[in-house]
Formats: sequence, C-alpha cells, structure tokens
Amino acid sequence: MSGFLEIRAIAKRWSSDVMVGPVTGKTTMLRLLAGFETADAGRIVVASEDVTTVPPARRRFGMVFQHYALFPHLDVGENVGFGLEGAGSKEQRAAKVTAALALVDLAGFERRKVHELSGGQQQRVALARALAPEPRVMLLDEPLSNLDPALRERTRRELRQVIKRIGITTVFVTHEQDEAFDLGDRIAVLNGGHLEQVGLAVELYEHPVNLFVATFVGRANVFRGRAARALGGSGDGRVLVVRPERLRFAGGGGGAVLPGVVREMRYTGPVAFFLLEGEGGERFEVLAEPDAARVDDRVHVQATRVIELPDTGSAR
Repeated sequence: MSGFLEIRAIAKRWSSDVMVGPVTGKTTMLRLLAGFETADAGRIVVASEDVTTVPPARRRFGMVFQHYALFPHLDVGENVGFGLEGAGSKEQRAAKVTAALALVDLAGFERRKVHELSGGQQQRVALARALAPEPRVMLLDEPLSNLDPALRERTRRELRQVIKRIGITTVFVTHEQDEAFDLGDRIAVLNGGHLEQVGLAVELYEHPVNLFVATFVGRANVFRGRAARALGGSGDGRVLVVRPERLRFAGGGGGAVLPGVVREMRYTGPVAFFLLEGEGGERFEVLAEPDAARVDDRVHVQATRVIELPDTGSAR
C-alpha cells in the first residue's frame, strides 16, 4: 500500500563532494518537497502523482517557515490572503481567509496588525496563510523554535489540535524530541542526510535499529565490555544500551549487578538523575526517587530492561 506522500530515494547534489541523500537533510528535504530546490535523483509522489519536476505553485503544498515570514505592513487578513491573489472573486478570497483563520482559532482577527499579536498567534497566522489555498500537504520548518519554552509547549498543543482537526498530511521538521513525539504519528530520524529509522515514537525509543538512533532518541547509557556483561549483555562485538529509568539501585548480592559510586545528583522534583561512575571508569545515569541514594554512596545497579545492539561505534 503506497502512502499519500512518498519520497523515493530523493537526493540533492551541490558538487562532487557535497550531497544530501539518498533521503535528504531536514530543511533541504522540505525545500525539495515544496519545489524550491530541484532534485538530482529520486521521485516525490503525492496522491499517485509524480510532482518531482512540477513548479512550486502547481504542487499545492503549504509551507510555514521557521521565522513565519509575515509582512509587517499588512494586517492579518491581508497576510492570510496573500497567496490567494487571482483565485476567484474578492468575496471568495475573503471567505477563504475567514475560514482559514477560524481553523486556527483566530476568527475575527482579520484587521489586527502583526505587531499586536503574541508569538503563538503569529505562528497560527502563518499556518492560516499556508492553509488558505487549500494545500494537499503542509510543510512545517521548525515553526516553534523562536518561542520561549512555556509558549512553545502551549503553541505545540494548539498546533496538534489544528492538524488533527483539518486532517491534512503534514511534514514537521524539528530538532526537539518532545515536539516529534508529541506531534508525529510517524517519526523519521535523519543522520547526515541519510534516513536511519522510521516508526512510532515507542518503536524508536524501545526498539532502535542502531546505536545512533538509540542515543539520539532520549537519554541512553551505553555499556561495553565487562560493564555490559555485568548487566546481562553477551559481549562479542555488542553494546548494551540502558535507559536511565531502566536502571534501579539494588543490593550487592546475586543477579546481574554493576557496582559504582554516585558522583552527582540532579534534583528535578518527584525524581532525580544520579550520575554514577563504575569501577571501569564508565559514567552512567540512573533515574530514581530523590532519596534513593546520596552523593559519594557506593551502590549497585541492576537493569530492568536492556537494548543490545551491534557495536558500530556510531553514537550521537
């Protein structure tokens, strides 16, 4: 079964030694999808239509840029209607602007000035402008990166609700794992222009295909040699990846345990991150209740779940 949007071995080459592909790099991928860059190999297919060489205006892709690119001399309605020039009568264009603003919960904001809006409202105006021409696919290039943490989290929730409500296929580029996990139905991990893994958030976190994905997605302790074997690993060219929440403080007797000394403790409220140093010099984190141990304590840890992977030496 083919997807609504398919990216088939797409690649972009700038010179003999500068190339993105065979998938592509994050923002460059969006520019290739939108038609702002021309692919040198591969295909882009939407609803079974090959659009690899189709001009941007005919692809019906909406794009929200990292810096929103709103026009300060135009009001909200004029910004949203900017891409509708020549598309029907004045009344029809006004109706599309109204409908797009309603989709992002900004009904009645047509005559507001851009500088009168909050960062989150500006982000939604940019989204409404991309939605007004009724695109087939929405492309979002890190649209939340300019917001402070509290506003980013609130705007992320609003954005998720809008995307779910309109039901449009959306490609969202982000460096933030929380955003990817919160917004993505399927998540792709790119590394140096190459696709490492695609899947649900739980698949990437619990079943990474290689060491890069394991250490890129979430916090991860990587054990080799004797330390890996002490936690139940087989060794033999394999590494053991253990999430901090999958390590627990245990007694020293029996079972697969790793001894260590607590070097630091970072308090976060209901839980704390304990930084431990093993006898072989390895440093690793344990997530536990704040009173589970104290700095300079000699402790033993046990793994409740491990991920064993080939030792490619390629970690984040």
